[in-house]
Amino acid sequence: MHNKLKCAILGGTGMVGQRFIMLLSDHPWFEVKAIAASPRSAGQTYEEAVKGRWKMEGPIPDAVKDIVVQDVSDAEKVAAEVDFCFSAVDMSKDQIREIEERYAKTETPVVSNNSAHRWTPDVPMVIPEVNPEHIEVIPYQQRRLGTRRGFIAVKPNCSIQSYAPVLFAWKEFEPREAVVTTYQAISGAGKTFADWPEMLGNVIPFISGEEEKSEKEPLKVFGHIEDGVIVPAVGPVITSQCIRVPVLYGHTAAVFVNFNKHPEKEELIAKMRDFEGEPQRLALPSAPKNFIQYLEDDNRPQVTMDVDYERGFGVSIGRLRRDSIFDFKFVGLSHNTVRGAAGGGVLGAELLRAKGYIDFK
Repeated sequence: MHNKLKCAILGGTGMVGQRFIMLLSDHPWFEVKAIAASPRSAGQTYEEAVKGRWKMEGPIPDAVKDIVVQDVSDAEKVAAEVDFCFSAVDMSKDQIREIEERYAKTETPVVSNNSAHRWTPDVPMVIPEVNPEHIEVIPYQQRRLGTRRGFIAVKPNCSIQSYAPVLFAWKEFEPREAVVTTYQAISGAGKTFADWPEMLGNVIPFISGEEEKSEKEPLKVFGHIEDGVIVPAVGPVITSQCIRVPVLYGHTAAVFVNFNKHPEKEELIAKMRDFEGEPQRLALPSAPKNFIQYLEDDNRPQVTMDVDYERGFGVSIGRLRRDSIFDFKFVGLSHNTVRGAAGGGVLGAELLRAKGYIDFK
């Protein structure tokens, strides 16, 4: 692709915005041409705006250092410079809903990391390997918004990425119920250990709103389109606990599952290893070659060894075994700011581009 689509990062100075910046550096299809943030950052170069709060491992990419940050509320001005937007703004949910719809109504597609529109019935919430067909709801949303090419698409919560794809891979065995405990990295709160030293050697057994998302969002992902909206699935029934642990990157999940059918362990492993979705079939630039890996060692997956599997776009599973109360149990791991946040957004945008929903203005 010789001409790259121009994109904006809304909320580009925060941790997820920074991850978008890193993932889009040298992207073969997309190029960051605008960055927008709060009024306190507006008017500064990007390098100036993130000085002292750059949280990525590598340096700021040269291509964005001198981009002048704009006020995210100036939707018409920002949107005029780009073909589409990624959204990682840090506002109240009502403010996010309003600002993302405002950008969409400028005829600029918005691919959002935020939760504000996840339960808007005609907004697709997509894990590209699992429910790519949900983007077909976009024309109904455009009819509601009165747009021709503008729309909003979102990705689901980072906490579900380490187990929801596995439950989907096992759909023919009809997972009926699951008990999930997630052990979530501090970067999920936009923090590093320098920002949050009290997390060293600590565990916090509460993350606001996370358990509801962990239980309900997979059902929308597993749902179907009917009468112009996405109707959530009724199962599997999921109950969860979400715990903050002293890890920088990587959400781990301990999962117990009951099935309506009776699979063997070898069948479940084969379904994970053989699973591929639309990103793999389309060979999208960010798609992991193997989405789900199964690790035989009893002490895997581990954050230090496995969080960067497939550049952070893959999911690692281990310790699958029968349980005395449930049918099976396993441990999952995913990179919360790559697969779970910005990377999921980038892969979603690639899917939307490949399917013709995002194009040049």
